[in-house]
Amino acid sequence: MALFCLHCLDNETDGAARRAEARPAHLQWAAGLGQVVRMAGPLLDSEGRMVGSVFLIEAESLAAVTALNAEDPYSKAGVFGRVTINETRWAIGEGKPA
Repeated sequence: MALFCLHCLDNETDGAARRAEARPAHLQWAAGLGQVVRMAGPLLDSEGRMVGSVFLIEAESLAAVTALNAEDPYSKAGVFGRVTINETRWAIGEGKPA
């Protein structure tokens, strides 16, 4: 399995409102993903407001993680203005797979 980083920035027009509306469904969806989620959380601006999301996801391929992202209620609700997905390798830090 490969490790992918999803860096998702909210759309600047109405992302915050869409995020607030979709948040319960997003949290339920994310909690149901289980062990494939290595880390996830909101991205914050300098004033502590949520402006995006970041995920570290284990998946078989870029296509698989792209499909997974498409199922995110935030993606379906148009919260994100830009999503970047890159394969990554965990080099250092607590929680690094053996």
